[in-house]
This record gives sequence, structure tokens and C-alpha cells, in this order.
Amino acid sequence: MELFGIPLQALLSQLLLGLVNGSFYAMLSLGLAVIFGLLNVINFAHGALYMMGAFLAWMGMNYFEVNYWVMLIAAPVLVGLFGIVIEKSMLRWLYQLDHLYGLLLTFGITLMIEGLFRSFYGVSGQPYSVPEALGGAFNLGFMILPKYRAWVVLASLSVCLATWFVIEKTKLGAYLRAGTENPKLVEAFGINVPLMVTLTYGFGVALAAFAGVLAAPVVQVSPLMGSNLIIVVFAVVVIGGMGSILGSIITGLGLGVIEGLTRVFYPEASATVVFIIMAIVLMIRPAGLFGKEK
Repeated sequence: MELFGIPLQALLSQLLLGLVNGSFYAMLSLGLAVIFGLLNVINFAHGALYMMGAFLAWMGMNYFEVNYWVMLIAAPVLVGLFGIVIEKSMLRWLYQLDHLYGLLLTFGITLMIEGLFRSFYGVSGQPYSVPEALGGAFNLGFMILPKYRAWVVLASLSVCLATWFVIEKTKLGAYLRAGTENPKLVEAFGINVPLMVTLTYGFGVALAAFAGVLAAPVVQVSPLMGSNLIIVVFAVVVIGGMGSILGSIITGLGLGVIEGLTRVFYPEASATVVFIIMAIVLMIRPAGLFGKEK
């Protein structure tokens, strides 16, 4: 069976691949949106922390025989703690300054992290096997769906929606938003705003590490895996609206699917379609699809 002259199975396979990529875009752009929306920091180190999460999972398996499921929790916690150290020692001094200072600092952190891993592992990718419980595939009749890719989509959506719910619909999220807009007022109610800000940054980078662990069995673990992805993720955040949690989730998934379809109908444009969409969106709505106009 064909659709627009293209075999249906090939079309559905690309849709699935686009949905998997979109899940990574959504997870990473969500972390960026949380950090920018609540802390007003452009965190260029997000890609390096994503890579660090994947490498911690690989190191846990190869050096300490720690399985995938343990590292799915341990790696985000460890990277989150590392993020807390970064926030307390460096970032917190830049909150009142121009965005450019935070961008330059996190870009420097990215170069240091990537340089460290490249010095030990080079630039070649390291394989990470799919966990045994998620091996194999579902036969849907019209296509074969690998179990691990289905798990990636399910896990990403669950974490993204849970994060959106906590930030937008709970009292904790209200405290977080209020603490960034009027910290003095919130502190008057006895809330430790600096601690809340630190934990928010730690959580944002933990989301990047979680995405890295999910990505490890899908792509080879490499020191450059974050830098290859972060520019696209920044474009996703800009299209969705800087700081918009829901915008990052919807835009990440949608652009992943659009990118997958572009590979079928016009492969030459698949690497640039996200940036073309970004340019169009910015001309029509500079604040992004879900951003708030000032």
C-alpha cells in the first residue's frame, strides 16, 4: 500500500523515528524552558549535561556493572547534583546581569565538559545495549515497532507532562513562579528562594541527563552527541516560546514528526526544516507560538 507514491510502511517508520527524535527534543527543550522561564538563564551547557547523562549510564554498565534501570535514576541525580554545584558556585552571581553573561559562562562549561570526555574517550561513539526487558519489537501488522523506541516515547511524555503539571498546576509551581518574579515578597512568607532556585536548576539539568540515558541505546554514546543536538533544541525552544513549558513539549514532539516526514518527501531539507520553521514563526510571532508578547 502506498500513500503519495511512498510505501506506507516507510512512511510510518519515519513517523515513528520522528516521534522518537521529537521525544528527545521535548525532554531537552523542557529542561531549557524550565531554567530560562524560572531562572532567566540561557543554559548552553544543556547539551553537554545530556551527553554526561548518557556517559554515566555507559560507565555504570561497563565499569561497575550497574544496569540500565538503576542508571536511569542515578545518572539524572548525579548530573543534577553537578548542576547544583554549577549554580551555587558560578551562575547565581549572574542572575541580575544581561543574558549574554550566562550564555558565555555555560558555553565555557560546555567546552570544558566536552574536552574532558574527549580526552578520555576520543570522538568515536561507544555502544550501549538495549536493556533485555525492552529487546525485540511489536508486530503491528503494517509495521514493526521496536519495544525500546516505544518506551522512549512513553517515558518522555510521562516525564514532560508530569513536569508541566507540577509547575503550572500545583502550589509548588506557584511558589517557583512567584519566587522568580518577586523574590522579596515570597521570602517574606518564609520560603527559602535561593534554595528553590538552586533546586530548580538542578532539576532542569537532571531532565537533560534523563534524556541522555534514554538516548544511549538509540544513538552511540559520544562526547559530541550533545553539541550535535543542542542547536536544534534551542530552535525548538524559540519556536515554542522562551520559557513556555507546554510550548516546549508540543513543539518538540511536533517538529520531530515534521522532520521525519521531511526525510520521506524531501530528504535534502530534513537538516534545515526546523530552522526554516523557526524563521517563519519569528517573522509572524517573535515571542514564539506559546510565548507571551511583552
